[in-house]
Amino acid sequence: MGNPNKAKAPRGLMRWVDDRLPATQFFQDHLSHYYAPRNFNFWYFFGSLALLVLVNQIITGIWLTMSFNPSAEGAFDSIEYIMRDVEWGWLIRYMHTTGASAFFVVIYLHMFRGLLYGSYKAPRELVWIFGMAIYLLLMAEAFMGYLLPWGQMSYWGAQVIISLFSAIPGIGPDLAQWIRGDYLISGITLNRFFALHVVALPIVILALVVLHIIALHEVGSNNPDGIDIKQKKDEAGNPRDGIPFHPYYTVKDLVGVAVFLFVFCVVVFYFPEGGGYFIETPNFEPANPLQTPDHIAPVWYFTPFYAILRAITFSIFGLEAKFLGVMCMGAAIAILFVLPWLDRSRVRSMRYKGWISKLMLALFAASFVTLGVLGVLPSTGARTLLAQVCTAIYFAYFLLMPIYTRLETTKPVPERVTG
Repeated sequence: MGNPNKAKAPRGLMRWVDDRLPATQFFQDHLSHYYAPRNFNFWYFFGSLALLVLVNQIITGIWLTMSFNPSAEGAFDSIEYIMRDVEWGWLIRYMHTTGASAFFVVIYLHMFRGLLYGSYKAPRELVWIFGMAIYLLLMAEAFMGYLLPWGQMSYWGAQVIISLFSAIPGIGPDLAQWIRGDYLISGITLNRFFALHVVALPIVILALVVLHIIALHEVGSNNPDGIDIKQKKDEAGNPRDGIPFHPYYTVKDLVGVAVFLFVFCVVVFYFPEGGGYFIETPNFEPANPLQTPDHIAPVWYFTPFYAILRAITFSIFGLEAKFLGVMCMGAAIAILFVLPWLDRSRVRSMRYKGWISKLMLALFAASFVTLGVLGVLPSTGARTLLAQVCTAIYFAYFLLMPIYTRLETTKPVPERVTG
């Protein structure tokens, strides 16, 4: 016979831990006893993938800081040292640079799923706002990390973006100088961006991720039908259309993780530069304040908003085009925060909304992708006109939403989830 004390030991240890830290209760509340809708589909992989990429960025970032020199004189050389002399340094760096692009791929798909199934509507407004705050800070985190390699595109891209703040009337020039910490981008700028990129912003992002998950589990996950599963419960008080997140969705997510890691590894080992989109060709040259690249463009995940900025080529009411462009670029991000109050539809999911909502979402997605492509390319008259049309469609999707979502005819929503 086996020794019963061996079986009792783990339970005794967990009881000792639970008396001091609610570890078991936390596991039950957020995994084993957290009931999620049973009809999750492909679009619900990207939340867990975003968490996976966040862990990758933190771990690889910590290893990179061990060999990185945050100074104008040593930053570029330290990147070369990491790539050539640090053992497996090239792999760690490529995992970090590819991870940055992968982060925005999964985040954009995660956000699109929210638009598709109405995951921003009541009672999930706070979940959406926390998510948008994470997205905003990720953009700041990526922008500050973009300067750190101290290559030509890093330097001049940051120079262009920071100079946009100088277009703000009155405080603009002083604000731009305050962000740089100098009259031009210099080692002081690099050093403060390094501190924010490595310490300050990750702490805030992690806190927001925790709040995002807590808020989600408090109100429950949405589903492709947009039905609240808490309204139909069995005798035990569990949702009839729900299943425990663990083990069912943790195992299912492993399939998505395996596919994602396969694609991620293919990119890291065979296409780490991403055709010049993940790591631009000019960034293989050290920053030269006296030589401007032929074409300055931000990294691809910023290009939709950069295209909106460049699309504004006219002045209105005495306001300069540059300032209006900055305002439109900021408004394109800010309007996402008020989305829960713009949608007046009686249903959540696009499955049951009218044809106008479906058409507007398709036009919005097409305009966003088109703006992303235009932001990479040099400006021409035809491209600027197309960017203006896409910018109008982008804002029309949100500004007209209170009208077309309230007036359109919706389909009846089933009482129970389908699929």
